[in-house]
Amino acid sequence: MMQAGIFTGYFPYSLEETAKKIRSLDFNTVQLDLHFKDVDLSAGQITKDKAKKVRDTFRDHHLPICCISGYTNIIHPDKAEREKRVGYLKEIIRNARHFGSPYVISETGTFNTESDWVHHPRNKTEEGFEECRKVIADLAQTAYDHGAVFLLETYVNNVVGSVEETVRMFAQVDHPGLGLLMDPTNYFETHNIDRMDQILNQVFDTLSDKIRIAHAKDVKRSGDDKSEKHADIGDADALESHTFRGVGEIELPAPGLGSLNYDLYLQRLAQKHPNIPVIIEHLSEEDVPRAKKFLDGKFRDNGL
Repeated sequence: MMQAGIFTGYFPYSLEETAKKIRSLDFNTVQLDLHFKDVDLSAGQITKDKAKKVRDTFRDHHLPICCISGYTNIIHPDKAEREKRVGYLKEIIRNARHFGSPYVISETGTFNTESDWVHHPRNKTEEGFEECRKVIADLAQTAYDHGAVFLLETYVNNVVGSVEETVRMFAQVDHPGLGLLMDPTNYFETHNIDRMDQILNQVFDTLSDKIRIAHAKDVKRSGDDKSEKHADIGDADALESHTFRGVGEIELPAPGLGSLNYDLYLQRLAQKHPNIPVIIEHLSEEDVPRAKKFLDGKFRDNGL
């Protein structure tokens, strides 16, 4: 059976309190965000002992860590900023096994300096793709060297956004240290959202064997608001990846609040990954029970 999980970052508390609150909501796995009020896991501060403490705390609450957030713009055009960001991502990758999971996730980045989720013309050039490929190949090798797997998460405004670009990247970086974080909502734009089932089937027809972890959010047209959208999740220090809710024509709300064909998504996902963790995102703490009830209901309805 599939299992519903949650990002730890939606619970802005101490390590122990975060684990306790998530377990009280009947989750049995988490995606780990390195963000707690009482444990410094920032760049240069990760140690084996700290990682073990985090791992054991979640294990003690029957919440095995299935994957780790490493979200950053891996192709930031400022070389010094890119080196800093990729350096921290590699630090997380090197310590992934100490945290209890081999899987570390990031988006593929944008050459836009204002936002990690806004398009830049260079993103869709051959030069931009090749620059991103080199970084991803390096991350895959780093992961492999440390018993980990780097999972890339696509997003339409990043270098790797379409199904075709994702397939191409995996063809060019055919490496055991690289896998895919499956989030179908990230493939949709105005030109293809009305062909939802076709795109979903294309994703699974071409990429199923690369998938390691899945996400659960939703997608819909944004209406009149074309700005970059962020939500207040009750944490002034929250990562932007947790407050982001879409930009331009497309909005990315919590699961059950959009138009994603969840039945088809989960049916196709289950064909090759019947026990995969499906991690809920794009919500605030108070909305977690509703979102979990929605996702559990979809599991039940589809016999998953």
